Amino acid sequence: MASERSEVFHLDDVDKAIIRELQVDGRVPFAQLSPKVGLSQAAVRQRVKRLTERGVMQVVAVTDPLSLGLSTQAMVGIAVTGDVRAVAAAVAALEESEYVLITAGRFDVLAEVICTDNEALLELVNDRIRSIDGVTSTEVFSILKMEKLVFSWGTG
Repeated sequence: MASERSEVFHLDDVDKAIIRELQVDGRVPFAQLSPKVGLSQAAVRQRVKRLTERGVMQVVAVTDPLSLGLSTQAMVGIAVTGDVRAVAAAVAALEESEYVLITAGRFDVLAEVICTDNEALLELVNDRIRSIDGVTSTEVFSILKMEKLVFSWGTG
């Protein structure tokens, strides 16, 4: 989800149940979803519409990088001088960037990137990220295994 701070939206138990079900299968028909959450199809449709319109959730397709030939995944820590937002925006514009964070601490920007192989990762970091105006140093953390990946914030 995008980084703009939005209005706080308090979820009730039904909203949370709808979101949990959609996290399992984002294409579940309202006819199958409604008995699971205890509402009519029309009421579920309204709730889903409200949750998406207010930016509380998105229903998206998630790809498997390995099945697409993208076998090298890494976190890149980036130290910056000058405008951190400009560097973060430039890194975010790179096709290989999965997500980009502005942070406090050792690195000013953290980026998760996915590449076809180590040679592509080297080219990305050495030739493109390090050439961004304001980047002073980078450190690459190779991801050996994804142990956990969830998108269930606020529904537990």
